[in-house]
Amino acid sequence: PSTIYGVTPDYLDIRKVKVADGAIFTEQDIKSAAKVCLLGKTVIDNLFPNGENPIGRVVRFNKIPFTVIGTLEPKGTNSMGMDQDDVVLAPYTTIMKRVLAINYIQGLYASAVDEDMTDDAIDEITEILRRQHKLKDGAIDDFEIRSQQELSEMMNSTSDMMTVLLACIAGISLLVGGIGIMNIMYVSVTERTREIGLRMSIGARGIDILVQFLIEAVIISVTGGVIGVIVGALASWLVNVVAHWPVSIQVYSVVLSFVVCTVTGVFFGWYPAKKAANLDPIEAIRYE
Repeated sequence: PSTIYGVTPDYLDIRKVKVADGAIFTEQDIKSAAKVCLLGKTVIDNLFPNGENPIGRVVRFNKIPFTVIGTLEPKGTNSMGMDQDDVVLAPYTTIMKRVLAINYIQGLYASAVDEDMTDDAIDEITEILRRQHKLKDGAIDDFEIRSQQELSEMMNSTSDMMTVLLACIAGISLLVGGIGIMNIMYVSVTERTREIGLRMSIGARGIDILVQFLIEAVIISVTGGVIGVIVGALASWLVNVVAHWPVSIQVYSVVLSFVVCTVTGVFFGWYPAKKAANLDPIEAIRYE
């Protein structure tokens, strides 16, 4: 499975695509709806795994033969993780007549001279399309124009929403984990009440008992953090291997996770540790 696009030679300039070998189809190929195409790197690897030269070979798309006249330079994946090399380019007239059997163009790609002129370009395109479609003043546009900036803002909005969702899930997980740490520390204080009383009776101060149990709470929390980082790294590696999505583990995220684990341990371990530090030594030694 792959994707075939019906385009003009200008498409390569607009999308910053370069021909690696061979040549792009000509205007004559477009007028005659010639069955020629250019292949992306992924398609070449799938169809010619032994390293054969695809130029001059014939490939079939839905039983329709296309002669390969060129190959495209690899571009890798885009910001959404989609493979930009899994593509076949052919004259748009060929796709309209021989593949889709339609007599109209489904979409147009345009490029502004620079980023600052994007809004002006959109206004000019809107004016041209309204004139071509013979729309009267006040009539609703029967077309839609999307810019890269709009798509980028949409992606950022989706990304921010996912970040908030994951933060909420992480917050709930920390709360549940913190309550678990607090319960464990309560049990530990209860079971070691006589030990605490004995330590106090031979000179241990309340701050010493407090620090002891806080350190235990932090160790429990950080141990969970270590396990979480290892599992997360393995899961990211599996996603990269199975789904071929680009994955990058930042050092700051690992450091931040350990900081959060430490803070969680101190926060939820403070009350049990404070309770242990405030025990009366005599009553603690008598505790059964």
